[in-house]
Amino acid sequence: MRPESQPANFATIRRRFEFRSIEIGRWVSEPEKDRAAIRFQQALNDLMDVLGGPEHLISLRQTLGLQYGIGGRPGVSAHYLPGTRQLALAKNAGAGSLAHEWFHAFDHYMGSRMFQKSGKGLFASTGWLESTPLKPHPLNGLLADCFKAVMLNQNGTEPSELFRQSRQADQSMGVLYYARPEEMCARAFEAFVEDARPMSHFLVRGSRQSDEARAGLYPQGEQRSGINEAFRRYFQALGGALYRELADATMSS
Repeated sequence: MRPESQPANFATIRRRFEFRSIEIGRWVSEPEKDRAAIRFQQALNDLMDVLGGPEHLISLRQTLGLQYGIGGRPGVSAHYLPGTRQLALAKNAGAGSLAHEWFHAFDHYMGSRMFQKSGKGLFASTGWLESTPLKPHPLNGLLADCFKAVMLNQNGTEPSELFRQSRQADQSMGVLYYARPEEMCARAFEAFVEDARPMSHFLVRGSRQSDEARAGLYPQGEQRSGINEAFRRYFQALGGALYRELADATMSS
């Protein structure tokens, strides 16, 4: 039986994707838990297909934990916890947020691996914006191209339209949120995943038809196409490298 065809539950999800841990809230009933496991499995299968990589890419080499229906923040249905490297979704909300929060986890994971020197807790997107020197590796160059496509215009000489719209939204609300590099890149990643047309709406939704999309807070037009191509090149190369690594390990065992 193929792993994805096995009955969905959080134990099989943890084993298959090699998550460090999966924690379920005490107020999640067994039927709710079963339904959530099905949604998570469908979404993670779709994410793996979009990224073109093996299961341990999803768990970031067993460093990522999941929480479902635990605690939460007022008005926040999903979030990533850098201190504990956990991706958390609320019990009755958060559908469509998984891709966004996964990219936060990936961005944070790469922050300590992409640069010659990096501070504790650095997100890779922030490190790139601050011109932190890269570790010389082709994959790091391809990821830098993704950040460039998100935050700069096509010529790389001015802030991108996505940045301008995000800054305008922040100014209207008197906050610094949408224009933060990690937020722009997570929304750009959402658009990339949604444009791949995954089956699961639990994974992503809203980058085309939502109030935020209409406000220009997701990439549009030529910039969106350029970002999608940059992400496609990066994850195609990353997935290929990870599969070759698995094949080498199998041959040597």
